[in-house]
Amino acid sequence: MKRFQGKIAVVTGAGGTLCSEIAKMLAREGAFVYLVGRTKEKLQKVFDEIQNEGGKAEIAPADVTKEEEIALLAEKTEKAGGCDILINGAGGNNQKAMPTLVSFDKRELTGELPEGERGIYDIDLASFESVLKTNTMGTVIPLLAFAKQMAKKGAGSIVNFASMNSYCPLTRCFAYAMGKAAVVSLTESFAAYFAPAGVRINAVAPGFMVNERSRAYLGTVKDGLTRRGESVIAHTPMGRFGEAKDLLGCVEWLADNEKSAFVTGATIPVDGGFLTLGGV
Repeated sequence: MKRFQGKIAVVTGAGGTLCSEIAKMLAREGAFVYLVGRTKEKLQKVFDEIQNEGGKAEIAPADVTKEEEIALLAEKTEKAGGCDILINGAGGNNQKAMPTLVSFDKRELTGELPEGERGIYDIDLASFESVLKTNTMGTVIPLLAFAKQMAKKGAGSIVNFASMNSYCPLTRCFAYAMGKAAVVSLTESFAAYFAPAGVRINAVAPGFMVNERSRAYLGTVKDGLTRRGESVIAHTPMGRFGEAKDLLGCVEWLADNEKSAFVTGATIPVDGGFLTLGGV
């Protein structure tokens, strides 16, 4: 018997590097997986890979910050038997919400920064707010919708996505760090609330993971690191960036109502030891 045979899983951010691998893992373990994301083309690729491996899935385009779209998806999963596992992986950052400077420069007060450089007063606050909304309400809205179905069943597991930024904000990532810190807090508070219903709510906090975007601004250990990449590796005792497969065991454990039956409200770092070093 496969670990999640007969279970219904919803994976938000399923077109991304990390959650696409999680979706495929759940399908391999017998779950029927709803692939949620805003870009149908990315979801189609994951769907095809799941089908080619003999798994079962459905593409479910939706914006996690829009209640009406998640409500429609919840109606569909309810008719199918109700959600058992929610991977709350949608999130992200926006360059427009980030300064290029890593600390305050007095030239910000006079408007004398060189072209192409942005201080904290030059960021786009609408983008800042959007990053906060995606990472916070984009976690809460699906959580509430699918926890309700789990509560009716008396069991279920929700895995939210926090980050290293939840614990120690990285330079320039103000909105993203705020949002991911909130994910740790809401994981704890919602876990306490839903515990009597048999719904467990935990989170993973990935470290620096390899994807196309990270290769651009961090480089790779094999081919050469950027200055920021060198700083990350120097701060990571395991001496490498993480890969999507490094998350699978932890997520699988948290999703399993037998293996992690007494675990709720926890945020588990999967970071190669990044948080063990103080930088001194």
